[in-house]
Amino acid sequence: MITKIANLDDVSAFAKLLVKESVNFHPDEDFINYINIQTAEPTYTAKEAEVRNALMAECFEVCDENGIDIYDFMSKIVLQETAMDKLIPQPV
Repeated sequence: MITKIANLDDVSAFAKLLVKESVNFHPDEDFINYINIQTAEPTYTAKEAEVRNALMAECFEVCDENGIDIYDFMSKIVLQETAMDKLIPQPV
């Protein structure tokens, strides 16, 4: 598990991790709100959600510091990681 987001490579790695965890995430959403659709149980414990929320906050900071739109940046990664980039145009 990633423990710190210090640069854009870390932001990318975090987005890829979330895809591997099968989370259809949005950067603005609190991780405590994610529910596993197969079990109807929370995807994350309170502690796991807290850690991911803190990492996402760091993602926002790193993207802001680098003049990068976090939504476009993470969306592009998700599309590529899920092969949906073949069907959905990527953000520029």
